[in-house]
Amino acid sequence: MIQMTLGQVRELVEAVLRRHGFSEPHVLAVAGTILAGERDGCTSHGVYRLPGCIATLKAGKVSPTTEPEVFDCAPSVVRVDAHGAFAQCAYLAGLPLLVEKARRTGIAILAINRCVHFSALWPEVEPLTEQGLVALAFTPSHAWVAPAGGIRPLFGTNPIAFGWPRPDKPPFLFDFATSAAARGEIDLHRRAGKPIPLGWGIDQDGQPTTDPLTALNGAMLTFGGHKGSALAAMVELIAGPMIGDLTSAESLAFDEGTRSSPYGGELIIAIDPRRILGAEADQHLQRAEAVFEGMLGQGARLPSQRRYEARARSAVEGVRIPEALYREIQALVQG
Repeated sequence: MIQMTLGQVRELVEAVLRRHGFSEPHVLAVAGTILAGERDGCTSHGVYRLPGCIATLKAGKVSPTTEPEVFDCAPSVVRVDAHGAFAQCAYLAGLPLLVEKARRTGIAILAINRCVHFSALWPEVEPLTEQGLVALAFTPSHAWVAPAGGIRPLFGTNPIAFGWPRPDKPPFLFDFATSAAARGEIDLHRRAGKPIPLGWGIDQDGQPTTDPLTALNGAMLTFGGHKGSALAAMVELIAGPMIGDLTSAESLAFDEGTRSSPYGGELIIAIDPRRILGAEADQHLQRAEAVFEGMLGQGARLPSQRRYEARARSAVEGVRIPEALYREIQALVQG
């Protein structure tokens, strides 16, 4: 393992992106997301993602320089066309208008179109909670996941994220794939030569497997059987056809076998509780704290609690990168 400070991680990621022709706004935005994943202990969405970003660029499946275009569509609707670039700049371009509309009307949506998405969703949700807003986010991916009762990939990993602001505390936030595990987690098991748990994937004949490569070449499974499958279908619909963008199957067809990051859309919903509750907002937000106290009082862990602990720890101790991955990234700096 290679020990690095967070500053060193950022410098390395930015150097790779600049070396491969990304414009400065994309360098800063993409590097910020990758650093956040590594900083918070989400290694499957940290620097591990960087080689995939460059492979997607080399395959011609992402633009490194195009600027996002913002459209003010309706009192509660913002659309941003990413024009084939990574989602980060498009999100940042639409964020101020999304917050403004949510505060004015109580609820607003941001539809990001024609973006390439490789990251977790909590980096899009957490900034909204910092503005005192409740937030949800959804995006399809590539068709890697079989529906419940099926054996062929149809859905993406189709994550869902939710954030709830808390006074003087980190937000209540969850972000999970509707698949039993993130695809990156399965690939990390492959890299480490470790088996995956039963229930994560099946082979091409629909039989259960603990071999990560077999699962990657077969089909992943949803969590919770038909319940996760229904949620995955929901994400396909509301972050695909509803916003005029691709389904996971269409994204995989667009990929043309290059193994690039998914291409399509993302839907973000922001809700202002103060606009809904008015003068009683503080009272009811404080009542919500009883829910969290009830969870913690039983010994339960709040979602993202480990992320926040890792965030505090890495700020002091830095992070550790597998040596093979570090050398792979160093090679990218050279070209």
